Amino acid sequence: MANKPVRFGILGAAKIARKVCRAIADAPNATLSAIGSRSVEKASKFASDNGLSAEVKIYGSYEAVVDDPEIDAVYVPLPTSLHLRWAVVAAKKKKHLLLEKPVALNVAEFDEIAAACEGNGVQFMDGTMWMHHPRTPKISQFLSDADQFGQLKMVNSIYTYAADSEFIANDIRIKPDLDGLGALGDVGWYCIRSILFAADFQLPTTVLALPNPVLNESDVILSCGSSLFWDDGKVATFHCSFLSNLTMDTTAIGTNGTLNLNDFVIPYDEKEAYFFTSSKSRFNELATGWKPVSSKHVVPTELSQEARMVGEFSRLVKEIKEKGSKPEKKWPSISRKTQLVIDAVKASLDRGSKVVEVGQ
Repeated sequence: MANKPVRFGILGAAKIARKVCRAIADAPNATLSAIGSRSVEKASKFASDNGLSAEVKIYGSYEAVVDDPEIDAVYVPLPTSLHLRWAVVAAKKKKHLLLEKPVALNVAEFDEIAAACEGNGVQFMDGTMWMHHPRTPKISQFLSDADQFGQLKMVNSIYTYAADSEFIANDIRIKPDLDGLGALGDVGWYCIRSILFAADFQLPTTVLALPNPVLNESDVILSCGSSLFWDDGKVATFHCSFLSNLTMDTTAIGTNGTLNLNDFVIPYDEKEAYFFTSSKSRFNELATGWKPVSSKHVVPTELSQEARMVGEFSRLVKEIKEKGSKPEKKWPSISRKTQLVIDAVKASLDRGSKVVEVGQ
């Protein structure tokens, strides 16, 4: 398949799949070959609504997609409670796996998924799109600059949006049998990933969930927060919610510098993204202003972050299929670390905001 694109199948017709369909179309090394849902009618409607080519196969089951010998990889945007089953089935069918977040309900489930991927030589990647924006390595350069940023001391991350009444009543993300992690798994995943990214993926030692989370009548999390602690003195906090105005802020503070992001999950503009840095900040002589003022850094991109994600995933798949390369272990490793922190925060919440050690 030297010059052939990676052929994707999609399991399910979730809303996020619309975005990834477009990303597959935009990525230069990928193509959508099949869409499968619980019925042919539902899959056909998805294909029609999204203007899919007549060449895209329409299947009335998930099994048909993973059984198709012409499919190289599957994108799985199913409810989290279904991830373990279908991710393992796909891996055993030698399908490379792009899995929506949260990747699992807990790290034990994730380890089963990862073991199936490793045992069958397939690439795993989760759907955290912002990791693939060209802004992200620029941010990493600043955070690793000993002179400009120094040693990381504190991170604060917030991701909230105000869900409407229909969402609060019926969305799968608030159903205990579908996505029992609620806001923690949906938007909290991004907050935790941003914190780990700033900490160079060094896991915290302990977490302490903030008291008084907001739960629905089924005890699914609608809003919560937590503090994270490292042995070297670093601390982090995050807040995630379905009940507050759309906000996507991350701030990382070092001994010499500060990073500010106001749209870390989805940039305001698809064609460019920016971030602010300040270094060795002081007040002016009369303490009437700052010097130097923060700097704005603009990072343009021709491809959306989701298309870049699909492109990077497809590049890894082609390396495996064409050159016999081993799957890249970076992606399952950082997914597992994110899941470990999710688990610890959930445990702290379940224990009435007690300190919980983060697993390994």
